This record gives sequence, structure tokens and C-alpha cells, in this order.
Amino acid sequence: MNREVRKIGVLTSGGDAPGMNAAVRAVVRAGNYNGLTVYGVKRGYNGLINGDLFEMGSRSVSDILQKGGTILQTARCLEFKEAAGVEKAFNEATKFGLDGLIVIGGDGSFRGARDLSRIGLPTIALPGTIDNDIGCSEYTIGYDTCLNTVIEAVDKIRDTSSSHERCSVIEVMGRGAGYIAINAGIACGAEVILIPEREYNFDEDVLRPILEGKSRGRKQSIVIVAEGVKGMGVIEMAKEIENKTGIESRATILGHIQRGGSPSARDRVTASEMGVKAVELLLEGKSNRIVCVQNSKIVDIDIEEGLAMKKGIPDELIKVCKKLAT
Repeated sequence: MNREVRKIGVLTSGGDAPGMNAAVRAVVRAGNYNGLTVYGVKRGYNGLINGDLFEMGSRSVSDILQKGGTILQTARCLEFKEAAGVEKAFNEATKFGLDGLIVIGGDGSFRGARDLSRIGLPTIALPGTIDNDIGCSEYTIGYDTCLNTVIEAVDKIRDTSSSHERCSVIEVMGRGAGYIAINAGIACGAEVILIPEREYNFDEDVLRPILEGKSRGRKQSIVIVAEGVKGMGVIEMAKEIENKTGIESRATILGHIQRGGSPSARDRVTASEMGVKAVELLLEGKSNRIVCVQNSKIVDIDIEEGLAMKKGIPDELIKVCKKLAT
């Protein structure tokens, strides 16, 4: 690719994550610094298909660094999953004269970026998801803020749980990934942590630690459950714990508070570094790349390669959980 880059676009897609605004700000300011015109795309690929683009300058991204969510908004776009939708998005990008596009989102967003790249629009993707489930990257934008939100919430629940000598069963986000659950569980001293990556036996892995704790004089218990865990839901689980142990139990689903809030320092800095890197890659004539964290460094890899990579929960982390829950 040797064509000169003059105009680029940036969009956020999929679930929102704290730090997305920091990434958008970095793209705009790094683009302007290099003499580029930068367009923001409203509502992800849906906005690209419908030509919902507007020019952004340094002033338009002032005072957004500390804000959660995404000022560009985000939306699911079923139309973009079809070849005709991708073609329509490409045509709209061409009308605006875009020489490249930066996409901030998760795996689904990466596939969309790949599809656009295949038909001629240079694309760079940034991992923005609270789940931290992007296989090629050690870290994703939004994860640290989410984790701290969960820790703060669980600490507060523990206070009331202790006052009433209860067991609290708490559902956290993560779909098929248990990174939020396991790290929040360790940070909060949870007695039980259930993640999608490991099967569990209710009597052995849930009831036993709770009863053993009670026999040692523990006044309350915390059970952290990732939303992707199969079997009973947290409300049913809390009832089952109470029925079988006699310990008063309550269920809490933290829900979308985990997506909101002012991004942490780590999310702001990482998102900013990634945004600058993405602009640099487009200026170098590169396309179909994911900006990611590997060995604690900001690097880039091919999207196809990145989508093929998997990331599991380390066995050592599982062992840590078991040792600390005794």
C-alpha cells in the first residue's frame, strides 16, 4: 500500500468500555498532529453504513479523557454481517474520502475491520472490551476500570453480608471469559469463584468451602460467579445454598454498572498509546492490523492471526484461588 493518507475515520463498536474516549481522543489528536483530517463515525458500523460521519478536531475531544462510555456511541449492526452491508459501508467511506479507518471494539468489531480491509479500506483495530477476552492481547481497554468497579461493589456487599451473617452470591460480567470474576474474587477475598473456563461441582466447589468457613467461625461468605458459567443462575444458587446450609443467602447481579465510570489511569494511558500507534500504522501504509499488548509492550499483529489466538485462565491463578480460600 503506497497511497497517501489524508483522511481517516474512527469508530467504536460492540459493548462500550471505559477508556474508549481516551482512544478516540488519541486518534484525533495524533491524526491532527500529522496533518490528517479525522472523521468520527457515529454508532459504529451502523453509522458507517448510513454515512453518519462528522469532522473532529482537537477541540471536539477536549474534556473527554475522563468520561466513561463513548462519545461516538455504539450499536449492533446486523446489516454489516452481510457482504452487501460491508460494501455499502465501504462506499460511504469512499464518499467521504477516507484513506483509513480505526476501529475500537472486540472480536466482532475486528471481523468487520478485516472485511473492510479485504475490499480496499485500510483498517487498524484496537481492543476495547471490559471482558479482557481478546486472545492476542494481554490487556484490553476498559478492563482495569471494570475490575475496580467490581471490587468496590463487592467490598460494600461484604459489609452488609457480614452484618447479617449472610452468604452473598454475586454475578459479574464476562460472557465466556472469567477474567473479571477470578481477579475480582482474589482481590476481594471471595470464598468461591466460578468461571466459564472450569466446570464445577455444586456440593464440592460451592457448599463445602462455605460450610468449612462457617465451622472455623466465618460470619459471612462471598461467592463470585461469571455470567457465562453454565448451570443454575445466581438467584437459584443463593436459594440452594440457603436450603442446604441454613445460611441466609442473597443474590446480586452487578449488571451494567461494570461498564460505566471514569476510566482508571491504566485505561487512559493504554488507550492513548494504542490510539497513537494506530494512526502511525496507517501513515506507514499498514492495514488489517490489531494494536495489542504483548509482554507489556504495545505491538501490532495481523487481524487474522489475532482472531485465531486463544487466551485461557492460567492454571497458577486457579491454584492461587484454592490456596487463598482455605
